[in-house]
Amino acid sequence: MAAGLKTVILLSFVLAVGFLLIILSCALWQNWLPLLVAITFVIAPLPNALFSHCGADDFSGSYESNGPVDMGRFLTSLIVVTGFAFPVVLAHSGVITNSACAMSIVGGGLVYGTILAYSQAFKQEDSDFD
Repeated sequence: MAAGLKTVILLSFVLAVGFLLIILSCALWQNWLPLLVAITFVIAPLPNALFSHCGADDFSGSYESNGPVDMGRFLTSLIVVTGFAFPVVLAHSGVITNSACAMSIVGGGLVYGTILAYSQAFKQEDSDFD
């Protein structure tokens, strides 16, 4: 129980630092477009979570390719790449500064990494008796 509580506290701290960096990248330069990065990284795990249970049955092997699961992974990776590329495109076009771009990318990476770490740390294994 204590290890679970420590994990939740650490992940919440990292998530707060990630959102702080994203909000600071917006507030320091009075341009709120990098805030879209936070929305992008929060939405990113949804396709993978939705499609992960599609088409799985007891008779197929665990190494077989599954179309809906692959589609969910593809959409998740597409959203993650968009989240990292969006501040770079904004900085390249001169809409935001390079410092805001770097803070937004680091903050977005922390947010998405926290979501991934939480889902892996508290993943429930399927039981044979359910």
